[in-house]
Amino acid sequence: MNSNLSVIAGLGNPEKKHSKTLHNAGFWFVDEIASQNNIEFSKDSKFNLEICQINLLGNDIWLIKPQSYMNNSGGPISAFLNYYRIPTFKMLVAHDEIDLSPDSIKLKIGGGHAGHNGLRDIIRHCDNNFMRVRFGVGHPGNKTEVTNYVLKNASKSLRDAVDQNIENAISILPALISEGIQEAMKKLHTASVNSDEDDNKCQ
Repeated sequence: MNSNLSVIAGLGNPEKKHSKTLHNAGFWFVDEIASQNNIEFSKDSKFNLEICQINLLGNDIWLIKPQSYMNNSGGPISAFLNYYRIPTFKMLVAHDEIDLSPDSIKLKIGGGHAGHNGLRDIIRHCDNNFMRVRFGVGHPGNKTEVTNYVLKNASKSLRDAVDQNIENAISILPALISEGIQEAMKKLHTASVNSDEDDNKCQ
C-alpha cells in the first residue's frame, strides 16, 4: 500500500520537568500511540530524536520526538527526513494550539506557523507542506502571558480535554494512511462531535 503517512512528529520539550506542560501536547500524542502499540521510544543521537516505529494497516510509520527543545525542532526533523528520503507531505506534526479552545482539534496541511516556534523552525529547515494535527489548549487572554501559560503544568481538566482529543486523533490515523487527509478530516470532525455529545450526556 502506498501510504499517505510515513512519519508522525510530536513537538515538545525534553526533560521530565516539561512532561506535563501544555507545550508538550505533541509529545503526549506520539507517546499514547506508542503505548497503544506496546512500543517504547529509544534515543537516536545521530538525529537528536527519540524514535520508534509502529505498523498500521501494513505500513511502517515512524514516531519521532525532537530532543532539541521546541524552538529548534526543525534541525532534527529535517535531518531525519533527508536521511530516509521522506517528503514532508508524508509527515504529520502534532502540536499544541493556543488559538483553539481545549475542546477543539483540527487537522490541516500547509499554512504558516501562526507564531508557534516549533512550526516556525520546521518550516525554516524544511518547508510548510506537512500535515498538522493541532490540539487546542486555550489562550491565557494576554499574549504577554502565553509563554508562561504553555510552559506550566496542565490542569486536570485541560489534560483530560487534550487526552480526549488525542484519542479522537488516533482513531482517524487509519483513514489518514489509506484515504488521505480530506477523508481523515471528515472522520475527525465526526469523532469530535460524538465525544462532545457523550460529554453532554454525562453532565
